[in-house]
Amino acid sequence: MGAILALAPIVFGLLAISAMFSAAETSLTGASRARMHQLEREGDRAAKRVNKLTSDQETMIGAVLLGNNLINILASALTTEVLTAAIPGPWGVAAATAIMTVLVLVFAEVLPKTLAILRSDDVARFLSGPTLLVVRLFGPVIYTIQFIVRRTLRLFGVKLDMEVDVLAAHEEIRGAVEYHHSEGLVEERDRRMLGGVLDLSDMDVAQVMVHRMSIDMLDADLPPREFVTAALESDHTRMPLYRGDPENIIGVFHAKDLLHALAEADGSVDGLDIEKIIREPWFIPETTNLKDQLNAFLKRQTHFALVVDEYGALQGLVTLEDILEEIVGEIEDEHDTSLPGVRKQPDGSVSVDGSVAIRDLNRAMDWDLPDDQAVTVAGLVIHEAQAIPKIGQTFIFHRHRFQVVKRVRNQITALRISAPLENPNASD
Repeated sequence: MGAILALAPIVFGLLAISAMFSAAETSLTGASRARMHQLEREGDRAAKRVNKLTSDQETMIGAVLLGNNLINILASALTTEVLTAAIPGPWGVAAATAIMTVLVLVFAEVLPKTLAILRSDDVARFLSGPTLLVVRLFGPVIYTIQFIVRRTLRLFGVKLDMEVDVLAAHEEIRGAVEYHHSEGLVEERDRRMLGGVLDLSDMDVAQVMVHRMSIDMLDADLPPREFVTAALESDHTRMPLYRGDPENIIGVFHAKDLLHALAEADGSVDGLDIEKIIREPWFIPETTNLKDQLNAFLKRQTHFALVVDEYGALQGLVTLEDILEEIVGEIEDEHDTSLPGVRKQPDGSVSVDGSVAIRDLNRAMDWDLPDDQAVTVAGLVIHEAQAIPKIGQTFIFHRHRFQVVKRVRNQITALRISAPLENPNASD
């Protein structure tokens, strides 16, 4: 009995160390990387240690597991030796196994890991010092174990590269945003904004540009007075200028340049020299992704670019505002009007011009029609139908009913689209 009483403090001391290892493993793998990096930038030394440990998780986890197993095995061996002396035979071994299983499971595994899960950041910072000491102590042993493991797995054709994250950083951030949104901690508007930032690299300018059929242009050959009148009637401050053929873009007009020119001419419209207010156009390929184009806008300090295809044909135009709207949503000012070509009907359906961009319709109606295969609503119907529909034909795609209302030659000019259907049927 004296031996058992003398052993108890030693065993519980070893279990306490084992509990520390278990809590360190769980908290360090579950701690918020973003918060740790922010705390390190603010001068938190514990957060700096956490970041150092998590930068090489394989070594950190290996050292913690090695220490934890050594302690648990030592505690079990001591308990078995004492109990077999008090209870000879297999019953002593069985008693030692049962006692140590309960003690290790409750006090060295479940309890500390539960606490570490609930307070991952705080526990990780608190245990970062002792864990770093253990990693340095067992480092050489762990490197040897890693070498053996890698060589063994390589025999089976498995190559490990621990420097590559399992999840891409963007997907990890997106997952965190979606999770916190589902928990009610991130509002829907903030979720869309954060998602819009992450989507910039996956989208190209062709998906957000104003299609060429919807571009307001000015004829550079107009008489000065007619030119000024046309410029004032437009809702835009920047417009492409063409000569002869709308495809022949010769420059870009800016309303501020017009005001400067009128001021220099003492307000004389007839004396206006249009050639002096033409800015050089900036052409970009339609495959440019939005992140690169945003950086290009900032670098060139201009907000307007014309989009062309691989043959140099004009496809549309994109502005800085178009890209920002992918992040923050629709930006309107006192001169903006409601989306032209979209008219809500009393029955909940929407009358839409065929030239309306899918992206604009989605934003106006809070829908989710795909825009990866077509830019306009008419293009979407033609793509899904694999034909040019006739007037009156109805189709059901993507939980909406599309009815062709008007067609001019081979161009669909008007449609009626239903609100999202609960149980959409096959195409009519």
